[in-house]
Amino acid sequence: MSEQSTPAHVAAVVQGREVEDFPELAPEASRGRVRRVTVTGEEVLHRRNADVPEEMLGGEELHRLVDDMFRTMYAAEGVGLAGNQVGVDMRLFVYDCPDDDGVRHVGHVVNPVLDERDLDDAVEVESEGCLSVPGPHADLGRAVNATVRGVDRDGTPVVVSGSGYFARCLQHETDHTLGRLYVDRLSARERKRVLKKMDEMAHDVFARREERAAQLAEEFAG
Repeated sequence: MSEQSTPAHVAAVVQGREVEDFPELAPEASRGRVRRVTVTGEEVLHRRNADVPEEMLGGEELHRLVDDMFRTMYAAEGVGLAGNQVGVDMRLFVYDCPDDDGVRHVGHVVNPVLDERDLDDAVEVESEGCLSVPGPHADLGRAVNATVRGVDRDGTPVVVSGSGYFARCLQHETDHTLGRLYVDRLSARERKRVLKKMDEMAHDVFARREERAAQLAEEFAG
């Protein structure tokens, strides 16, 4: 999911648990490397991805992937990133996203399952963007509250709940693992507008990401 300005925080919720303090960037990013972000139209983005197999949980390959996804998300100035957005056919996502109260939520979910929306839960229309649709945003309705269940990269059960902007992030990223982008939820006319705007904006977005990746490399090296 694409960027939003984040206010200063005095605490964070990491993997669904409150912590008293947390660094500006998740520690995973210092170990990772920036990968290329896929763009709408690439096949891996448009189908349900494979579940992460049990034998990968706790292994080096999955740990390295999560580290790379955090680093890539920060380089792209996003608040969430799914596995297929770095070209990997596996169902997982990472996030570093505020809710509407300014509380920062950080973590990752492997094989996420989104709880069904309570019919009494409100739907809120807000601007939404996507790192795989570089540049434009569009108004889209999402449930105000969301809960995602899965496991972490070591296989420990994880339950993450959020409201407002963070709930939107959880729904957006889970959609990715099922092969759906936010533009797929738009009307045909609005989708066409967004994709045209993406073509106009993408070059500048990619250049900014390269600059940010270089900045991160300097920060972590220092």
